[in-house]
Amino acid sequence: MDKMVLKRMVFYGYHGVFPEENKLGQKFYVDLDLRLDLTKAARSDDVADTVNYAEIHSTVKAIVEGAPVKLIEALAEKIANAVLGTYTIINEATVSVTKPNPPFDITFDGVTVELRRRRDGGGNVIPAKD
Repeated sequence: MDKMVLKRMVFYGYHGVFPEENKLGQKFYVDLDLRLDLTKAARSDDVADTVNYAEIHSTVKAIVEGAPVKLIEALAEKIANAVLGTYTIINEATVSVTKPNPPFDITFDGVTVELRRRRDGGGNVIPAKD
């Protein structure tokens, strides 16, 4: 399976468990690893035969900059469902959401949640397994 990767997309959102996070907001980083067959697009050189990554970026932006959720796990799930639900050419998506500045008195580069989702035979989005 081929892949398309959108790395380190940066958005400003208001997600978090604490009220201050929902009020002040912060940056979130999102990475997408999309598994799909790119053979037709590679041969045709036609954007109609692939997924338009500018559109995917807009979809992710609307979610991250939209209604707040408490957990980045829920944010990643929303992104996976939207991407797989919109683009049927994508067979599997790995979504990583990083919160670089969690509101704790600790020093580290942030916390990242990564989840893998795929479409089953009935078109439902389910966890992907190795």
